[in-house]
Amino acid sequence: MTTQSNDPLQGMTLKAILTRLVEEHGWEELGRKISIRCFTHDPSIASSLKFLRKTPWARDKVEALYLLGKMDKE
Repeated sequence: MTTQSNDPLQGMTLKAILTRLVEEHGWEELGRKISIRCFTHDPSIASSLKFLRKTPWARDKVEALYLLGKMDKE
């Protein structure tokens, strides 16, 4: 018997989530939707991941935006 998780982010890495958001929105739009410096000033995946891994409230916002976009497509 296998149990399924109800976590919609199961199997998704933060890097995969961030990469998808940047592909869909671009850095400029992402910075407007989530106003954090790592998205608005010289953004990169590496610097953003470093910040998001240390800052739970920012990571929560990124994950929420990803889930919102995922739900819109379903």
